[in-house]
Amino acid sequence: MQHTLNKSFTLTDIGLHSGKPVKITVKPADADHGIVFQRVDMTDLSAEEQKIPAKWNRVVDTRLCTVIANEKGANVGTIEHLMAALRAAGVDNALIEIDAAEVPVFDGSSIRFIEAIDEVGTAAQNAPRRAIRILKDVTVQEGDKVVTLSPSTVPLYEGRIEYNSAPIIGDQSYTLKLVNGNFKHDVADCRTFGLVQDVEAMKNAGLALGGSLDNAVVVDDDRVLNPDGLRCRDEFVRHKILDAVGDIALAGGLVLGHYKGSKAGHDMNNKILRALFADDSAYEVTDFYIDIEEADMDMYLSDTAPKETAAAL
Repeated sequence: MQHTLNKSFTLTDIGLHSGKPVKITVKPADADHGIVFQRVDMTDLSAEEQKIPAKWNRVVDTRLCTVIANEKGANVGTIEHLMAALRAAGVDNALIEIDAAEVPVFDGSSIRFIEAIDEVGTAAQNAPRRAIRILKDVTVQEGDKVVTLSPSTVPLYEGRIEYNSAPIIGDQSYTLKLVNGNFKHDVADCRTFGLVQDVEAMKNAGLALGGSLDNAVVVDDDRVLNPDGLRCRDEFVRHKILDAVGDIALAGGLVLGHYKGSKAGHDMNNKILRALFADDSAYEVTDFYIDIEEADMDMYLSDTAPKETAAAL
């Protein structure tokens, strides 16, 4: 069944790229509302004009984070860590009021959002979840970057990264089965990261102005500059999985499939969703009635639910 929050929660911190203070209030919402951001600071717009659905076809920028926007010019970026937490916690419907163009960064992971959701709890709603079941392989490739969505009875996220210029990162792989709280225990606290030379270049370009060792892992060749080091040996690829969970959450429903990304980022994650929804034979939208993803999904999916396209999500 669909879920929302038991009650609202409010968090404040700075934006990773702007360095400016940001406040978000995440509120319960009705069934079939979806996840929607509202730029409450844009007072020249009406309340409806401030709203931006968190959907794949609202993505307008993926260079350093995932940014969504509406036709009225309201936009919000760095949404992926919050979206991953909402997806992992099974929150289908929420209104996120935000007073800036960027979600607060905290420590560069999803853990603060997971903790906030756990504190208020979730509530079941009298409507089935929308399950997007992958029916065949869909692949997007650009050079050595590849992302594939394949059929699977459980949500799987598999990632691989390779950083030859940073031996401490090197070649890493990780697979997450998105069930039974695995996200919270295995990847939620894994932080965003960057190479020291890239961080310096971004700041010189007026980006990552809020970035610091408090909210990112910074690597210099074979050294981690953060005094406390890594939270786990493969924190780098685990964060890439975290990002993928957040980006694929923009599908507009629970994706039952196997995500496999090699050297992928936000851009490739959005492109795989666009490729998926461009092919009606690659997926089906059906009703999903259980709260916890079990090993055999087929028995929980409605046989009578109509075939729908992405426009219905």
